[in-house]
Amino acid sequence: MSSAPVSSPYGRSLEHPDGLEPTVPESVSDTGLSEEFIVDLLLKSLYVQGARTGQQLTAAVRLPFAFVDDRLLSLQQRRLVEVRGTTGPNRGGYVFDLTGEGRERAREALASSQYVGPAPVPLAQYRTWVEKQSIRNVHVTREIVRNGFQNMVLSEAVHDVLGPSINSAKSLFLYGAPGNGKTMIAETISRMLGGDIFVPFAVEIEGQIMVVFDPVYHHPEEGLDPLEDNGEAVTGWLKAPPSYDQRYAKVRRPVVLTGGELTLEQLDLQYDSYSKMYQAPFQLKANGGVLILDDFGRQRVPPKDLLNRWIVPLEKRIDFLTLHTGGKFPVPFDCLLIMATNLEPAQLVEEAFMRRIHYKIQIEGPRPEQYAEIFSRCCAERGIEYDQQAVNHIYRQWYERRGIHPRACHPRDILDHLVDIARFYEGTAVLDPDLVDRACRSYFLDDSREE
Repeated sequence: MSSAPVSSPYGRSLEHPDGLEPTVPESVSDTGLSEEFIVDLLLKSLYVQGARTGQQLTAAVRLPFAFVDDRLLSLQQRRLVEVRGTTGPNRGGYVFDLTGEGRERAREALASSQYVGPAPVPLAQYRTWVEKQSIRNVHVTREIVRNGFQNMVLSEAVHDVLGPSINSAKSLFLYGAPGNGKTMIAETISRMLGGDIFVPFAVEIEGQIMVVFDPVYHHPEEGLDPLEDNGEAVTGWLKAPPSYDQRYAKVRRPVVLTGGELTLEQLDLQYDSYSKMYQAPFQLKANGGVLILDDFGRQRVPPKDLLNRWIVPLEKRIDFLTLHTGGKFPVPFDCLLIMATNLEPAQLVEEAFMRRIHYKIQIEGPRPEQYAEIFSRCCAERGIEYDQQAVNHIYRQWYERRGIHPRACHPRDILDHLVDIARFYEGTAVLDPDLVDRACRSYFLDDSREE
C-alpha cells in the first residue's frame, strides 16, 4: 500500500495510507443492508421528520439520490408513499409524504428501533475499515516529537521514550507527582498525530443499531454538513457530492478523554430501552485515535478490575461487546491508550497487570535549569520582565526552607497570583521579592509561624 504525507499543525508530515476512502455503494448488496431495512429507514424518516423532498431524504439517510429514488418509486407503487407537491423540475424536488398505510408501516418499524439518521454500516464493513486506517499506520520521528513538545520543557531522555511508545500504538503509562504535565503530555501526543479518518455514523449488528459518531469527540473536517436541515447545505452537497460513502463522517483523529467518572458499565454498550438502540462505549469512539484515561486509580471501579476488563483488548487489539439479548460480538480496539496517574504504580495493580501496559514513563519534577526556563516562558506570556534572582529567591525561601518540591505548574500558578495581587493594588506586575512572597504565601500551604 502506498503512502503520502499528511499535513499537521506542527509543520511536519505523517505517514498515512493514500487513496483510502470508503467507496459509494451502487447497489443494495454494496451497502451490506437488506432492502427492507433501507425501506424502513426511509419510512421512519418521513414519519419523524414529516414531508420531505427527495433531496432532503437523500441527505438524511446519506445514500446516493438514484439509490434512494428507486426505493421511493417502489414505495409509491406499494401505496406507502405519495407525492404532495414539488419544489423543482425533477424528482429531487418532489415532496414525499406517507400514506395512511405508510404511517402504519412506519410505526411498526419504530417499535423495533427508533433510529432515524444516516444508514448504518454493517459490522463486518466497519471492522474492515478500521483495519485499513489503523493508528498503527501512523509513525513519528525524533524531529516530529521534538517539534510537537516544543511548548513544554522536557528532557531529551523523555523525548526518546515517548517517540517509540507513540509508534507502538499500544499503551502508555505516565506516572509521577502531580503538577508536572502528565495530562498535558497525553493531550499533546493526541494533537501531534494529526490527520483525519472516516468514522461511521452508526453500525448495524444483527439488526441492532449502535451509534458510533459522537460530536463531542468526532469533529468533521468539512464545514458543510448535509445533515443540517437547511436548503443551502442539502443543495450544495447534492450538486457536488463527496467522492466517498456518506454513511461515514470524515473527522480529525479522535481524542477521547475520561477520568475519575469512568465505570465498568461505560466500557460496554449503552442500551436505551426507549429508543431500542445502543451508544458505542468510549474505546470504540476512540478507534483510530487516542484514548486518555486521566487520574488512573481514582475511578469508581478498582484499577485491577479496569485492567482485567482490558487484558484481551490490550494484547489482541480486539474487544468484545454484549447486546442486551446476551449475544457477544468482536470489535476492533485500535487506539493508543494513555493512562496518567500521580499515585504510586505498585499500589495500583499487580506486576502481572503492569506487564500488559507496554511503556511506563515517569514524569519527574523539573530540574533548576528547567524550572528557570518554564518560569521565563511564563513571564513572557504575561508581559513580565524575567529576573533570575526571583527564581533563586523562590528556591531559597520556599522550596529549601519549607521542604516544598518544585513542580512544573508552579511558575504559571505563582505568576498568576502575582498578577492578581498587582491588579488589586493597581500596580505593575514585577518580580519584586515582596510581591513574589505574597504570591507564594497565597499559593503554597505554609504552616510556618515565622511571620
